[in-house]
Amino acid sequence: MVTGNSKNSELAEKARGLFSERAAQALPLIAKVIYEKLSALSVQNTRPRESQLPPDALQVFQRSGGAWVNATARAWKTAQNRCAPAEHSRLTDGYGLELVGDDVVEEKILASRLSMRIVDFVSWELNDLRLRIQSLEGVDELSNRDILRPELLALHMVAQWRAVLLPRGLWSLVQDTLQRATGEHLLQVYHATNEFLVQQGVMAEIDLRALVRRTPSAVVSRQDTLAAAAAGSGSATVAGPIGSGALSQTTAYGSVQAQTRMQTAGTPLLRAKIRAQGVMGHLRRLLGDQAVNFDASRPRQASAELSRLMDNAQLVAQQTRAIELLRDGVQGGPGYGLAQVNRAINMVRDRASAFKKVAASQSEKATIEIVALMFQSILAEDRIPSVIRVWFARLQIPVLRVAIAEPEFFGSLQHPARRLIDRMGSCVLGFNVTVGGNAMQAEVKRAVEVIEQYPETGSKVFQIVYDEFEKFLSKFLTGQGSAARVVGVAQQVEQKETLAIQYTIEMRHTLEDMAVRDEIRNFLFKIWTEVLAIASMKNGPQHADTLALKRAAVDLVWAASAKPSRQDRAQVISCLPTLLQALRQGMSLLGLAVPVQDQHIKSISDTLADAFASKTAPISAARIDAMASRLANLEDYLSDEDIGDLPLDTDRLVTMLGMDAAEISVITGGGSQPSQAMRVWMQELQLGSWFTLDHNGKLSNVQLAWCSERKQLHLFAAADGHNFLIQARRLAAYLQAGLLLPSEEESLTVRATREALAKIQANPERLLR
Repeated sequence: MVTGNSKNSELAEKARGLFSERAAQALPLIAKVIYEKLSALSVQNTRPRESQLPPDALQVFQRSGGAWVNATARAWKTAQNRCAPAEHSRLTDGYGLELVGDDVVEEKILASRLSMRIVDFVSWELNDLRLRIQSLEGVDELSNRDILRPELLALHMVAQWRAVLLPRGLWSLVQDTLQRATGEHLLQVYHATNEFLVQQGVMAEIDLRALVRRTPSAVVSRQDTLAAAAAGSGSATVAGPIGSGALSQTTAYGSVQAQTRMQTAGTPLLRAKIRAQGVMGHLRRLLGDQAVNFDASRPRQASAELSRLMDNAQLVAQQTRAIELLRDGVQGGPGYGLAQVNRAINMVRDRASAFKKVAASQSEKATIEIVALMFQSILAEDRIPSVIRVWFARLQIPVLRVAIAEPEFFGSLQHPARRLIDRMGSCVLGFNVTVGGNAMQAEVKRAVEVIEQYPETGSKVFQIVYDEFEKFLSKFLTGQGSAARVVGVAQQVEQKETLAIQYTIEMRHTLEDMAVRDEIRNFLFKIWTEVLAIASMKNGPQHADTLALKRAAVDLVWAASAKPSRQDRAQVISCLPTLLQALRQGMSLLGLAVPVQDQHIKSISDTLADAFASKTAPISAARIDAMASRLANLEDYLSDEDIGDLPLDTDRLVTMLGMDAAEISVITGGGSQPSQAMRVWMQELQLGSWFTLDHNGKLSNVQLAWCSERKQLHLFAAADGHNFLIQARRLAAYLQAGLLLPSEEESLTVRATREALAKIQANPERLLR
C-alpha cells in the first residue's frame, strides 16, 4: 500500500489523469457510433418520427461532431484539474435557490438520463474506484466536482453538444445509441483505472462487509424504501447475494444525496442491477485468483485439442437432433419431458468433464467449469418449460466458445450471449409456452440452430439473433387472442390524443400574448386542436386539407380581433362564408352533431360581430403571418416530453374495440404521483417480461405485451385472455405503490452465475481439476 499523504494524493491524481485521458480517447469512438446511426437513419428514414429529421442532419453532425469531441475532451480535462474536496458547484448541484431557464433544465434532464445509463454499465467498477480513491485521500465521499462521477461526465457531454450548436433534436434521435456506446466504453475506462490502482498496491481486495453502515433505519420494508427514494430523504442499504451468502452493500454512489440526484435510488431495478454487478464482480475476481493466467481484458483462443473436441460435440448434437426430428415426424410431434431434460443435464456435465481433460490451461478449465455449472442451473429451473430447456442445453458449446474467446462474458451483463439467454428465459419462465401455439418454441429452436451454424463469429451471431428475437416478440405478443385488436385501436388513440395535447400546448404558446377573445381561445383549445390531430392522423400534417384547417385557425384569430378600419371589416365579410364552411368541415371530421356545430358557429359569429365594434388595436399583420407560419409547420415544434396522462375514455375505447368489457381493463387511476425514479424504471420495462398485477384487489399474472410508439400506453396480457391497458404515469404509480411487481428481479444468467459461485465456494478445487 502506498504510504504518506502526499504520495497518496499524487497517486489519486494520477488515477484521475489516466481516467480522463482514457475517457477522452473513447469520445471519437462514441462519435463514430453516432455517425453510423445517423447514416443508417438517412438511408432507412421509415419511422414517422424519424421522417421529421432535417435532411442535412448527417452533414450537421459530420461538420460539428469533431468539435463536440474536442470540446468535451477539454471540458473533462479542465474538470479533472479542478477536482476539489466535497463542495457545491452550480454545474452539478441543482438545489440552489435560483431561477433557471428551460434550456438548463432540459440539459440536466438529458444529462441525468445519460448518467443513469452509464451507471447501468459501470456501477461495480465505479464503486470499487470510489472506495480506492476515498482510501487514498482519506475522505468519506468524492467531491461533487470529481471527474470520476458519471453525472459530471454526462453534464459536460450535454453542455458541449449545445456549445457547438448541435441541435437538441439530434441528441434525442441518437440518445439510445449514444448512451449505450458511452456506457460500454466508460466501463473499460473505469476498469483500466481500477487495474492501475491495484498494480500500485491500492486495495487489491475490497471487503464490502467492513463498509456497511448499519443503522436502525437500514431495515425497512419495500414500500418504505420506495417512499424514501421518492422523497429524496432517509437512508437504506441494498441487500444482495455475493457468492453463497447474503451481503448488505452500499450502492454505486454511497451517499443518499448522490443517489437521489441520479434519480434511481430505491427502485427494484437498481437493486437488481447492483446485485447483478456484485455477482459479476465477484466472479471476475474469483477467476483471477483461481486461474493465474486468466486475463479479463485480453481476447483468448481455445487450444487446438479443445476446439476439435467442441466441434465434434456440436456435430454430434446436430446429428442427434436430426434423428429426433425423424422420430418425431413418425410419432406425430415432439414429446420433450423431464427425462429429456435430465439427459441434457447429464450431457452438460459429461461434456464439461471431457473438455477439461484436454484443456491446455487453468484458465480454460475454470471457464469450462463455470459455464457447465451455469447451464446445469438453467436446466434445473423447473419453471421453464421442458421443451425450452432442452433447446437451451444446445447453447452450452456456443456459449463456451465465446466465454473462452471473450472474457467480458464473465464481466459484463450486456454481453450478447447473456442478453439472449436472459431475454428468452424471461419470456417463458413459469408459464406454459404452448399457450398461443408453438411459435415461441419454434423461435427458440430457430435461434439455437442459427447460433450453431456460425460458431466462428463469436458474440456477433448472438447479437444478431437477439435483435431478431426482439422483432419476433413485438409481433408474437400482440398476435395472441384479443391483444391484436387492442393494440391497433390503442395506437390510434395514443397518436390522436398525444397530437391533440401537443397541439393544445403549442397553440397556447402561440396565443399567450395575443389579444384573442376567450370564446375563440376556448374553441381553438378544446375543439380545433382535436380537429388538427385527427386531420394529421388521417391525411398527414402537410396534406393540403390539413394545411387548410391550420389556416382556418389563423383566419379565425384574425377575424375575431378588433376591426377599426372599414377595409378590414369588408375583408372579413367577404371571407366569412369560406371560414365558417371550413369550421364546419373540421367539426364534421371530429364527428360533432349538427346542433352542436350550430352552437359553436353562433358563439363565433357573435364574437365576430363584437369585433366590428371594438375600438382596441388590431393584431398586426406581422403577428398573424408569424402565427400562420408556425401553425403550418407545427410538427417541428412538438416535443415528446412529459405530456401527462392521456384522457382515455374506457366506455368509448371498449366501443371502438367491439369487444366485451370483461376482456379489458383500462387503468387510468390509482397510486400516488410517481417519482422520476419510477418513471425511469417504467421506461426500461422489457416486452415479454412477467409481472404480478394487483388491480382492484385481484392479483393477476400478466405479461408486458405491447408498448406504444411514444410509450404513453402499455398493454399487459394475462394468461386467461384478459388485457390491461395502462397509461404511462399510472404504470409508474403502480410500480411505486408495489401494485405491479416483477415476477423475477434477477435475470436467468445472473441467478445461474450466483448458484455456480456458491458451488465453487463450497468446493474451490473443482475449477482446476
